[in-house]
Amino acid sequence: MDYIDRMISIRTDADDTQKSLGEKIGIHPVQWANYERRFNEMPIRYLVKFCQHYGVSADYILGLGRDMNWPR
Repeated sequence: MDYIDRMISIRTDADDTQKSLGEKIGIHPVQWANYERRFNEMPIRYLVKFCQHYGVSADYILGLGRDMNWPR
């Protein structure tokens, strides 16, 4: 599962549509759909807004394990 799959899963588990999420985080729904379809690479600022909106960590979204030795 990649980061887009995780984001889609979180969004759909919250019963949000692409349109409703776009409105909540300030992005046009068509642009959000393009990110989910992997047509465009998502800027970090939208990852941050997504994580803040759903209360999830970017580490989880990106698939980074808890066993990583950082920060150093």
